Amino acid sequence: MSRDHVTHADIVRFADERVNLKRDDATELRAQANRLRERLEGYLGEHPDFELRKMLLSGSLAKGTALKTISDIDVGCYVSSASAPHKVSELIDWLAKRLEKAFPNLKPEQIKRKTYSVAVNFIATGNEVDIVPILYAGDPQWRGDLISQEDGSTLMTSVPMHLDFIRKRKAANDKHFAQMVRLVKFWAGLRKQENTDFRFKSFMIELILAHLADGGTSLNDYPEALSAFFTFLATDAFATTITFSDYYDPETCGKTTEPMRIWDPVNCENNVSRLYTLQNRDKIVEAALDAGDAIDAALYATTKSETVRYWQKVFGPSLNP
Repeated sequence: MSRDHVTHADIVRFADERVNLKRDDATELRAQANRLRERLEGYLGEHPDFELRKMLLSGSLAKGTALKTISDIDVGCYVSSASAPHKVSELIDWLAKRLEKAFPNLKPEQIKRKTYSVAVNFIATGNEVDIVPILYAGDPQWRGDLISQEDGSTLMTSVPMHLDFIRKRKAANDKHFAQMVRLVKFWAGLRKQENTDFRFKSFMIELILAHLADGGTSLNDYPEALSAFFTFLATDAFATTITFSDYYDPETCGKTTEPMRIWDPVNCENNVSRLYTLQNRDKIVEAALDAGDAIDAALYATTKSETVRYWQKVFGPSLNP
C-alpha cells in the first residue's frame, strides 16, 4: 500500500488550513457565549427567583469539534419547568421576553425568535448565539427536557453529561477523536452541497465514531481511520444498533423497527436517527461507499496526481498537497 503521495501529515495540514476552526476564533466565540452566561448569573444573584436558571455552552464549539465555517454558537438555557409554557411556540416567545428582561442593554433587534430557539446577535462581530430552552426541575446533573417541535413531546437531555461523554472519548484518543469528527463533518457538508436531500447530522457522526473508537478502531492515522469509518458505514449499512453504557444499561434501550438505531448516550429512549428514512439511510451508505472506494484507490495509486484526484473525491478540490 503506497502512502508516499498523500500522508497522514498531509491530511493534518489540510484540516488545519481548510477544516478546523482556528483556536483564537474559537476562544473569542466561547468568550461571547460566556459573557451572556456571566450576565445571567449576575442577574440571578440579584433576582434568585428568576425563571432562567443557567446557560451552558453546547454543540460543536463546546465539544471542540467546530468547523471553520461555524455560523452560530449553540447554548442550552435551563428554564424553570414549573413556570415556563410547554408548547414550543409559546416557550420561544416566553424565553425571548425573559432574555430581554435579563439583558436590558441588548437592543430589541438583537433578540430574534426562531422556530426552536432564540437568537442573540452580537452587533460588533455579527456572531449569533442560538439559545435553546431546556425545561428544568432541579436535577443535579442538569437533566432537563427539550420539547419536540414535531409533536410537542418532551425529550430528556443533559448538556453537561453530553459534554462529559465526548470529553471521555477525546481523552482516550488524544486529539484524534475531535479531528476525525471534524473531517467527517466536512465530508458530509460537501455531500449536502451536492445533494440537498443528503442528511447526516453531526451528532450521529460523533456517536458512530465513538462506537468505533470504543470498539478498538484506531483514530491516530487519518487515512486509515477514514477508511475504517466509511467501510463500517458501507458494510454495516446501519444494521448495528449503537448504544453506550456511560449512563444506562444498553439492555434497557427501547426496541424499534426504525431503519437506523443510534441511541443518545444520556437517554436510552431517544433514537437520535429516528427521523431518518430508508432513503436517507441509503444515501449515506452510497456516499460512504464512494468515499471508501476513493480512499482505497488513493492508498494504492502510483502517482501523486492520481492520489490527489482520488482524495479530492472525498474532500473536494481544496485538498491539494
